[in-house]
Amino acid sequence: MSAHKKVICIVEDKSDLREAMNLMIQVSDKYLLGGSYANAEEALKEIPAIRPDAVLMDINLPGISGIRCVNALKNLFPEMLFMMCTAYEDNDKIFDSLKAGASGYILKTEGPERILEALEDMIAGGSPMSSTIARKVVASFVKQDKENAQIETLSDREKMVLEKLSEGLIGKEVADQLNISDVTVRKHIQNIYKKLQVNTRVEAINLFLRR
Repeated sequence: MSAHKKVICIVEDKSDLREAMNLMIQVSDKYLLGGSYANAEEALKEIPAIRPDAVLMDINLPGISGIRCVNALKNLFPEMLFMMCTAYEDNDKIFDSLKAGASGYILKTEGPERILEALEDMIAGGSPMSSTIARKVVASFVKQDKENAQIETLSDREKMVLEKLSEGLIGKEVADQLNISDVTVRKHIQNIYKKLQVNTRVEAINLFLRR
């Protein structure tokens, strides 16, 4: 194998797409195809011996998911790079992939030229993402900053009430623990709803726990 070419592995369960991705790597003058697998189980068995520079990983695989596969391999080989190449655009899949250790997230609809560009960018140290994915990531951080700012508008006592509610206590139990009246607890809860711009305890607690 040429020392100048980066070794790439592919994990994709759809045979036609896998073959297209194989060809994409094989005709490139920058990469060598180290291995191509239809499921995570095969990848987990073979990739440790190959130790590729980067892996193109689908998410929706039969058996073990692509996200779990990335997490397992990243724990074994922290230097190995992973780019999710998938049809999924939902926030949970995006952030679960990034938390598992993926450095890039590209939609399959981008096409081979864009995927190769993203692969080159990732190997060079970047974190390539499809534009729609990047916007979702930015929007999520903006939302998180806004939610954190809302939490900070609560008084210390309101935060204490909300913390007790997040522990599963009901109003009377909160009142007993904080040595205040039921009426005062209800007033604090009303203020919490107003400041956090929510209508239920579940919404308030979710905001509090995500901070």
